[in-house]
Amino acid sequence: MDASGLMAKVYELLTVYGIKVVAAIVIFIVGRWVAKAIANFIKKMMTKSNTDETLVKFVGSLCYIALLAFVIIAALNQLGIQTTSFIAILGAAGLAIGLALQGSLGNFAAGVLMIIFKPFKVGDFIEGAGVAGTVEEIQIFTTQLKTPDNKTIIVPNAKMTGDNITNYTMKGTRRVDFVFGIGYEDDIDKARDVIQGIIAEDSRVLKDPAPMVALSELADSSVNFVARAWTSADDYWGFYFDTTEKVKKQFDAAGISIPYPQRDVHVYEHKQ
Repeated sequence: MDASGLMAKVYELLTVYGIKVVAAIVIFIVGRWVAKAIANFIKKMMTKSNTDETLVKFVGSLCYIALLAFVIIAALNQLGIQTTSFIAILGAAGLAIGLALQGSLGNFAAGVLMIIFKPFKVGDFIEGAGVAGTVEEIQIFTTQLKTPDNKTIIVPNAKMTGDNITNYTMKGTRRVDFVFGIGYEDDIDKARDVIQGIIAEDSRVLKDPAPMVALSELADSSVNFVARAWTSADDYWGFYFDTTEKVKKQFDAAGISIPYPQRDVHVYEHKQ
């Protein structure tokens, strides 16, 4: 082949493949710009909806990587490179990674759902996954709690959402239930007046719903009163401890016997 024929062949190759290379470069540059624009738009929309910042960054990066992968495949296809096998390899790799990380992916999915639906927030006192404590941090894979005795508990999100969650703070108020027992020989009217007076004098007790004191049970060795009063969630334990002490002291002063210790307290949410 002479020089003119060689140049003609080179020119032909450049004409055919040069256009493909230029088209592939254009597809990559424009596609990358579009991927960034879409990822930034998704971030802005999530930020406007007050989505957790950690989730915003993660989802934004995930969208950008996924879109960029499609752009690269399109650019390679434009060059005439067979991408079918490449896509199959990516799919197989993705499946293998998914199986290996299925526990982590489950925690991630649970974390996303908690951030979106907000069954609790930082600062709430909750009970879930067999533990109870104040929420310190909600992360993509785990939730961090602080117990009343200042222990840190890190719970996988999938375990947290896989069972019932009790949020003691969400409603803002809590009902405190007491059961006080007196002897059969004691004056029930006097005992009721003592309990009602202690509750009525406490400024932490809410007026609505109104507190209640009633005779609830004639037990084997005692006559039992049930007392119910509403307080703010922050005042719950202070009111509970103070009232228990005051009832004991005023029963003693009034000559009213207490046959057995007070029963366990029960907590209920304030339903409007």
